[in-house]
Amino acid sequence: MKSFAFKMLCLTAMLLDSISTFSQTSKLWKVDNVHSSVKFSVTHLVISEVEGSFKVYNGSLSTTKDDFSDAVINFSIDVNSINTDNDMRDGHLKGDDFFNAAAYPTMTFVSTSFKKKEGNKYVLTGNLTIRNVTKKIIFDVKYGGTGKDGYGNTKAGFKVTGSINRFDYGLKWNALTEAGGATVGAEVSLSANLEFALSK
Repeated sequence: MKSFAFKMLCLTAMLLDSISTFSQTSKLWKVDNVHSSVKFSVTHLVISEVEGSFKVYNGSLSTTKDDFSDAVINFSIDVNSINTDNDMRDGHLKGDDFFNAAAYPTMTFVSTSFKKKEGNKYVLTGNLTIRNVTKKIIFDVKYGGTGKDGYGNTKAGFKVTGSINRFDYGLKWNALTEAGGATVGAEVSLSANLEFALSK
């Protein structure tokens, strides 16, 4: 009986030590909106591209490694903050033809892996949810480095690029041109320049 109790005591001590070690080494980073941007572009009339951005978003990154290779990333975007420099178009995008922001005001991304390819290049895999539809997506990421700003805050920079088929997420509005092409393209290019600040 004493042997069993002693083993349980040792096991508990090891578990507590493991938890303590994780809490000491795990680092939380939060996106610095002032020095970040989230943008997209889509073809219009097959001959040009329309660009836009989201102005309101939140993101966090947690990692235990200095090279971020085990990073877990969570990101959310306020769909109502969409901006294409045209109020009428923005209103259309917020409507049910596209995002239906009234019913689905938030777009989310949750990572499942963040793997280093070579040098400062990474592959980010995760689940993107738009209009309550969740699909796997893969982003290319370029790690810009880590440094301190003038206030002593530690920052890390990343450039994220990828694309989605908007039809996969229920953004299915379309109209044809006289030549039979789509007024708005199916593929939407996504890009984000993100600066994260290490939480103190």
